[in-house]
Amino acid sequence: MRTVKSRLFQEKLAKMFMQLSGVIITGSLFFIVGTILYKGLPYLSWDMISKVPQGGFYIGKEGGILNAILGSLYLASASTLLATLIGIPIALYLNIYVKKGSSLARSAKLLFDVLFGIPSIVYGAIAFSIMVFLGIRASLLGGIITITLLTIPIVVRTLDELISTIPQDLKHVTASLGATRWETARVMIKYIKPGLFTAVLLAFGRAIGDVAGVLLTTGFSDNLPKYIDEPTATLPLAIFFQLSSPIPEVQGRAYASALVLTIIILIIVLCSHILASKQKKHKI
Repeated sequence: MRTVKSRLFQEKLAKMFMQLSGVIITGSLFFIVGTILYKGLPYLSWDMISKVPQGGFYIGKEGGILNAILGSLYLASASTLLATLIGIPIALYLNIYVKKGSSLARSAKLLFDVLFGIPSIVYGAIAFSIMVFLGIRASLLGGIITITLLTIPIVVRTLDELISTIPQDLKHVTASLGATRWETARVMIKYIKPGLFTAVLLAFGRAIGDVAGVLLTTGFSDNLPKYIDEPTATLPLAIFFQLSSPIPEVQGRAYASALVLTIIILIIVLCSHILASKQKKHKI
């Protein structure tokens, strides 16, 4: 009897802690979004998102963050494309050409797990060393190198998890029909296509929101990004520099910039959920 009561008490206690955790996480989310809306919405305007910073922008005068928006999109798009082109062959090689359970497969997956968890500032330091060796100054190219290194583990590990969900029967059927490993890989890519797009969107979201890595390698400019070897502004860096200002109006613009970045991330998350639901229906 005591054992049953003890188990029921543990069940209620665990349920209470889970509900409390859910409330704390949800409340934190609403607090963050609410703060950004409350402080940033009054400063958000069409001029702000359609104009570049003009003289004295960071002391409260006219201008906008168009250069940072375009810089973030260029940086995230290019680095995500490169990370995808590099990550897909790696994931396919580890799951098709390398024997499952071998020391190479285990070591590679452990390595990418470690790379996945390394802070972005470390990637920034590594990319900075590469730039110094190659004679590249702080520029859009330097940021692309940094964010590509940062997002490759995301793409590889996400695709590895997706490939592990493919039924073994599908692999056996393709092999029994005399398909080569490359032909099997093409079948697997078609099977996980919705999930592949989700992995790309996740990498894009991480790329567009990173600040520590690009702080050392991208530089900053009030001009629109025209060439790959020029310094480029990004939204996270614009938020960082504006919040550093003692002028309340400039700080308000920082929250407005954060609101723009949050909207972009929200769109990415919604697209990821839509593609994930398509992946589940595809499995069924």
